[in-house]
Amino acid sequence: MNLNSREDHGVRTESVDGGQDVWSSESSSAYTDHLVVMVHGILGNTTDWSFAADKFVRTFPDKVIVHSSESNILKLTLDGVDVMGERLAEEVVEVIKRKPQLRKISFVAHSVGGLVARYAIGRLYRLAGRHESGDASNVAASDGICEKDSKGTISGLEPMNFITVATPHLGSRGNKQVPFLFGVTVFERAASRVIHWIFRKTGKHLFLTDSRKGEPPLLKRMVDDSDDLRFISALRAFKRRVVYSNVSHDHIVGWRTSSIRRDCELPKWDDPVSDKYPHIVYEERTKEDETEQQALVLTGQDGSDILEEELIIGLSRVSWIKVDVSFANSRQKFLAHSVIQAKDTSMQSEGADVIQHMIDHFLT
Repeated sequence: MNLNSREDHGVRTESVDGGQDVWSSESSSAYTDHLVVMVHGILGNTTDWSFAADKFVRTFPDKVIVHSSESNILKLTLDGVDVMGERLAEEVVEVIKRKPQLRKISFVAHSVGGLVARYAIGRLYRLAGRHESGDASNVAASDGICEKDSKGTISGLEPMNFITVATPHLGSRGNKQVPFLFGVTVFERAASRVIHWIFRKTGKHLFLTDSRKGEPPLLKRMVDDSDDLRFISALRAFKRRVVYSNVSHDHIVGWRTSSIRRDCELPKWDDPVSDKYPHIVYEERTKEDETEQQALVLTGQDGSDILEEELIIGLSRVSWIKVDVSFANSRQKFLAHSVIQAKDTSMQSEGADVIQHMIDHFLT
């Protein structure tokens, strides 16, 4: 194990085999019991969440330790959501092994990292009281135990916050889900056919073109539980599930897919909700919907609309806090996909209020 550590103005950073653990040097990490796993997006790396990690540990010096994931950096993000999810699950297990004082866990993920985190928690989900084997393989439910009513854990830790930022939960195929394609049908269909040349297996997962041998696309499978992957049970186990979404100027991930909404559900907004958060323009809390709805039969020759409806229905089985963000008046509005994360120093003056909103509501 390669380990390097440094301290900068009260914040201690320890790099372990490429990953980064960040905590306040004002309190020993040996007494910090809440693990916050930060996951970057496609072609990203461990530094993408540096600003947010620093803010978190300075705000909660005796409560959280932040781990910036390293198992899927750069070109490894092209290997597919499932492969990356397995890697992330194994990485989280190793972090927990190194820090036996941990009792709680949260995830904060950007872009495709949100899908990877959803896959990983499905792998790491455990029913309360089940024996922890110490690896990333899941444990099937016992007969007679109702998972919805049980208090499940994520690898033995209490699930607290599951937060995604500009994540394409409904995929990226068609219906203006990738704004830079301008909603032009011929462009969107062409992108579905060639995306794997650029983003390989991850592109297939995002554009829902990975069906084979009668199996539905991975994103469709990720709105259900199976014998060894408890995707919905894992999401439901978290105390809070939050999606931050760009309402405009995000040319990579559209508003509907990142906020898990239909067109008719997109809210109207005028002004920011608070002077403290100038870029946050709308907040909504949804309730879990367990009604047996029939997927709407919409127009579309390739069935993409029906599949999108099925994803919305599946993900609506758990409640969400939906936070809508606008950088329309920002000088960096065309970089909204990265600004919402405050990805680097040039973006922190604009995206800082989104991170602050995240922190202000983190322990509520």
